[in-house]
Amino acid sequence: MPTYEYQCKACGHQMEAFQSIKAEPLKDCPQCHKPELKRKISSGAGIIFKGSGFYQTDYRSSNYNAAKAKDKPAEAAAPAAKETAKPAKTAAAE
Repeated sequence: MPTYEYQCKACGHQMEAFQSIKAEPLKDCPQCHKPELKRKISSGAGIIFKGSGFYQTDYRSSNYNAAKAKDKPAEAAAPAAKETAKPAKTAAAE
């Protein structure tokens, strides 16, 4: 539910109200009790995208995810294979 800003035309009192989008705007000022309260136009709050579910890659197919899981062990094993392919230096070779 959004927060709306209101200002009284009679006394100038400003306030915020947490209301449903479908709710009717407030009319009576809580300070002077006159029906002069008007909803102000505001820019609203910025949207913050945190967590999963906001990016196209979060909704990959199950086939893609299965293929990705199969490729991971092969990628992890590749650097280890390169290290074992190098000849080991011995104290006698120096």
